[in-house]
Amino acid sequence: MGKWFEEAVFYHMYPIGMTGAPRRNEQTEVTHRFETLNQWLPHIASLGCTAIYIGPLFESTSHGYDTRDYKLVDRRLGDNEDFKRFVKDAHHLGIRVVVDGVFNHTGREFFAFRDIQKNRERSPYCSWYKGIHFGWNTPYNDGFGYEAWHNCFELVNLNLWEPQVRNYLLDVIGFWIDEFDIDGIRLDCADCLEFSFMEDMRRFTNEKKADFWLMGEVIHGDYSRYVKPHMLDSVTNYELHKGLYSGHNDHNYFEIAHTIRREFDQNGGIYRGMKLYSFVDNHDVERIASKLRVPGHIYPVHTLLFTLPGIPSIYYGSEWGIQGRKEHGSDDSLRPAVNLAEALAHPDDPKLLQWITALGKIHREQPALSEGRYQELLLTNRQYAFARILGDHGVVVAVNNDEKEAELCIREPFRGRTYESLTDDFRIQGDGAIRIRLAPNESQLLAF
Repeated sequence: MGKWFEEAVFYHMYPIGMTGAPRRNEQTEVTHRFETLNQWLPHIASLGCTAIYIGPLFESTSHGYDTRDYKLVDRRLGDNEDFKRFVKDAHHLGIRVVVDGVFNHTGREFFAFRDIQKNRERSPYCSWYKGIHFGWNTPYNDGFGYEAWHNCFELVNLNLWEPQVRNYLLDVIGFWIDEFDIDGIRLDCADCLEFSFMEDMRRFTNEKKADFWLMGEVIHGDYSRYVKPHMLDSVTNYELHKGLYSGHNDHNYFEIAHTIRREFDQNGGIYRGMKLYSFVDNHDVERIASKLRVPGHIYPVHTLLFTLPGIPSIYYGSEWGIQGRKEHGSDDSLRPAVNLAEALAHPDDPKLLQWITALGKIHREQPALSEGRYQELLLTNRQYAFARILGDHGVVVAVNNDEKEAELCIREPFRGRTYESLTDDFRIQGDGAIRIRLAPNESQLLAF
């Protein structure tokens, strides 16, 4: 058996959006919206999800990534006691909880930055930030300059070479483990963090909680620079994310297969042995239901999400096909408020919800889908089949992105086996090949 996160299916919650909380935090009182979030837990469990990534949660000014206070739950969502109950309830259902760690930058209302505004050169926190220069200015007319994340001046870049900053952030991580019993942290902007700081985090969390998961948000570059025993357990697989939607939009399964070969092939895959975090949408990219040119492709897309190498995740609402595109440079439409009871009573696509629920169950019951090696069996532009093999057993997966029925002749991973459908009531006897018919956008999963 692998570690819990290597076998997990994640559910991604963006709480400020899904609860309909105000986009700006201008209130003094606490609003207890965790009662709404707790209502999602049985639904998440019913999908077969075994872990939740929820965030951002730190007290902030707007979207959640401009932190005011690292030790307070955002007052638009509730208080610390509310989140303690959420974690306890999730754990009771066998669901681990991972939160956002926003450690590359703070908001302008964070105490250290406010001290610099007040005391200027006399502030003891001048070394906490990158590029503090009292001969410059900012769009906010501070009377001094600083380095901002991607020139977004509401996000002030921390100086992670400053020992006091590192010690403070490690203390924050310890606080969230001790107070809330969280199971991991998703590191925002991990591709901007100092590598030695991530090594410090690994040492610290190993001592605090042996199976604590560290996952980094990394968009471009070499993921193997981050995923190491002394650093991070996983990073976001944006390369596969791109292939999953464009490989369908272009009717080009070669793109997806090439990505998997490049990343995970037993002979030369540059990330073989690594468990990267797989997704088809999240709070930063447009919803998969809006990106696909053929609506029916959403079925094989999710089949591949759950069966290709990686740790699959579902973004809230996408299990019934929520739409969402960026509008006027804003991500708000990707992060809508959702009334769960109404959505489940009238889902956009009830068959998709059923299919994802089935995939979650299959993923949990078939260890080859999380631990098995990958072997490609058939590849054309519009049909694709592969096996996930663990020992002498496993699962054959076949998908069809064509608008016509397809007859597939799939090479057997082991000659002469019996293949039992995990979704339909039939068996196939192999004779060197597995012969099946797939309807348009149909998938088939066969255990052997």
